[in-house]
Amino acid sequence: MMEQEKKDVVIRISGLRKVYRLGQIGTGTLQGDIKEWRARRKRKAEGAGTDSTTGTEKYAGADGSSGSKGQAGAERITALDGIDLTVCRGETLGIIGRNGAGKSTLLKIISRITAPTEGTVELYGRVSSMLEVGTGFHGEMTGRENIFLNGAIMGMTKEEIQAKIEDITRFSEVEKFIDTPVKRYSSGMYVKLGFAVAAHLDSEIMIMDEVLAVGDMEFQHKCLDRMRKAAVEEGKTILYVSHNMSTIRRLCSRCIVLDAGKIIYDGDVDEATAIYLGAGGSLGSRYEFSDEYRPYDQWLRLNRRFNMDSIELVNAPSAVFGDGDRPELLLRCTADIPLKRVGFRFELWFQDGVKVGTMLAGSFADMHPGENEIRLRMDLQHLTSGQYHADLVAYLFDEDGNEDILDGVYPGFRFRVKREAGGENYLDWHHQYWGDIRLHDLEILPDSGTEG
Repeated sequence: MMEQEKKDVVIRISGLRKVYRLGQIGTGTLQGDIKEWRARRKRKAEGAGTDSTTGTEKYAGADGSSGSKGQAGAERITALDGIDLTVCRGETLGIIGRNGAGKSTLLKIISRITAPTEGTVELYGRVSSMLEVGTGFHGEMTGRENIFLNGAIMGMTKEEIQAKIEDITRFSEVEKFIDTPVKRYSSGMYVKLGFAVAAHLDSEIMIMDEVLAVGDMEFQHKCLDRMRKAAVEEGKTILYVSHNMSTIRRLCSRCIVLDAGKIIYDGDVDEATAIYLGAGGSLGSRYEFSDEYRPYDQWLRLNRRFNMDSIELVNAPSAVFGDGDRPELLLRCTADIPLKRVGFRFELWFQDGVKVGTMLAGSFADMHPGENEIRLRMDLQHLTSGQYHADLVAYLFDEDGNEDILDGVYPGFRFRVKREAGGENYLDWHHQYWGDIRLHDLEILPDSGTEG
């Protein structure tokens, strides 16, 4: 059992910390720098090594300090603070978090670009990584030469690289420029060649850090398909960082959320994206719409004739809805003047930040000066399980079909749909492949060739 577990584990991280010292480089004297370098070498030799029985690479922190001591006056920033993580063969792990959470630092340590301050990282396999545009490329060398350079760094022979170079150039879509120095490549060409190299060379671990943001949409889809194939068919382990929750959901089977250098969640992709987007907290049954709900409408605030004050759930104990539920909401509004033909719409967003559709009120309402109450009913039969929020928009609709926005609140209402799993003719819904909306059922028509 232990042997099987050891065989399946590709990355094992224990107690990982990384502390950066800001403002100064070195100790200020040559003698001090040499002493510090020798001390780091000694600590590294004591804490790192290679397991000759398994061929596993293992290395530890190059700096044994806790981050609280060091040069007088030098500010220290803790980028990673006690990371424990195990990744198995064939897993596609998404890593998400806000800027400065420690995502890139974690990948740089795993890629051996920088050393940890404390902790150990065990790698059971070779790593190919693309952390930013142009990583690992020499500008004066051609695309072809850079392919051979990257393969050689990974320990591949010239013959092994030659056998793959045709697939790499074809995938990268830069065949015409493969013998041109890469310093003349555009950022998109850099990304295409860099990804093609990382995806096709012989490695057990692929690391990608927001690299698809530069490429065109068609190439992004091709890259996602290639990474999915690498994980499922080739058994590669993929670590993927992105702020695009749609690609995280499409590619990843597991996701961690980093915050201030710590892992605050590890598990289901939908739940991770909900936490990252701030949708993982408790759901309210009443919302008061202060100015913070209107971050983009300075002009409307100056010219407001109508204000949505609050919304309240009136026929359910909480904003969690199951099969057959049709929640009713009470929207309280204030009008400065009489208004005719006021319309309302809910613009629905899924927990990963993707808009899934819009609900329009089926009729218009007339508003009198002062306080008004509007009762709204939501039909959620087409929404699959997950967490949503609705932006509320009120508008005037004249007889010519023109819309004049009166007010908008973002987000106006948060809720969760929780469908019953299983049941006759139903399956557990897979957002990753099927989307967020469940349309009407297909009807199986009677056929003379079937019974019943």
